[in-house]
Amino acid sequence: MEPNSGAPLREMWYYAVAGSRLKPGKLLPKTMLGEPIVLGRKSDGSVFALRDICPHRGIPLSFGRMCDDDVECCFHGWRFNSAGRCTSIPSLTPQQKSTDVGKIKVAAYPAREVQGSIWVFFGEDPATAPEIPVLPDIGERKPQLIYSLAAKCGFDDAVYGQMDPSHNPYVHVSPWWRRSGGVYDKAKAFGPTPYGFSMLRHKPSTNLLPYKILGVPETEIIFRLPSTRIEITRFGRHSIYTLNAVTPLAEGEIEMNYAAYWTAPWITLAKPVVQWALHNFIDQDRRVLEKQRVGLRHQPTLMLIDDVDVQAKWYFRLKNEYVRAKTEGRPFDNPVKERTLYWRS
Repeated sequence: MEPNSGAPLREMWYYAVAGSRLKPGKLLPKTMLGEPIVLGRKSDGSVFALRDICPHRGIPLSFGRMCDDDVECCFHGWRFNSAGRCTSIPSLTPQQKSTDVGKIKVAAYPAREVQGSIWVFFGEDPATAPEIPVLPDIGERKPQLIYSLAAKCGFDDAVYGQMDPSHNPYVHVSPWWRRSGGVYDKAKAFGPTPYGFSMLRHKPSTNLLPYKILGVPETEIIFRLPSTRIEITRFGRHSIYTLNAVTPLAEGEIEMNYAAYWTAPWITLAKPVVQWALHNFIDQDRRVLEKQRVGLRHQPTLMLIDDVDVQAKWYFRLKNEYVRAKTEGRPFDNPVKERTLYWRS
């Protein structure tokens, strides 16, 4: 499977939006996997997702409104429930009330809210797909910090950017994180995890400024198909959990989404600074990915080298294996094996 050679895997849950951005009784339009969807939250707090096109005259349903937990089209007042079934056509006369409006449907997508994030499923059967990633030890706590940023780049390029270990000294350079110049020897142990792999718990580099101030923590980084990276960092009795999910919007356009949770109260006090720093960090990724896109338009032959690009190779093998397993109707067989990787960054 060549990078960006095909559509994103469909039999998967994709991060849609932070739950706090979907208010009860409101509609939120979004393009995901090239498809127009509208997200809504009912009066009981549950969420749903429908195709954002009214089957009557093709106008987006998101221009309408929520009415008694149904979506009402702004053009002719047709209503659809959260399962996509039509519940009302106001223009029907009393003599036409025998018309079975319930046979008229708009496509509905399974949607779930987990730990304050809303996920949408685009395949046929969510019961046979990997579960939505869940951060350990935090229950249903909502994230203390959320951030999203769109970028013009390929989906695979953005996903690999999450796990690329050698770009940091050249892309993520700043006085508050790390200064330019100098690379260091790295040796990290990896192992397979459900539908992905993990950089096993380790002490991260001590050359990073925050770690010099706070002390050296222990970190574990988990990648899971289709595009989720979870990082768990422990400072003594306190922990920081971050979820990073790349969402494919349309061809050549993605969204980088971050949700962060923590137990240390002093981080809450510093939240404005943390949010500013996160914006700068993510924007550095966005800028370099959009620069890369300029070269990729010429369809060059790309090289992945050991050991620094092994995680990219694993990612493509995981995608290939998932497609084959679905096609052949058999269980997924993780191709990743335990291994220590060595590089300089």
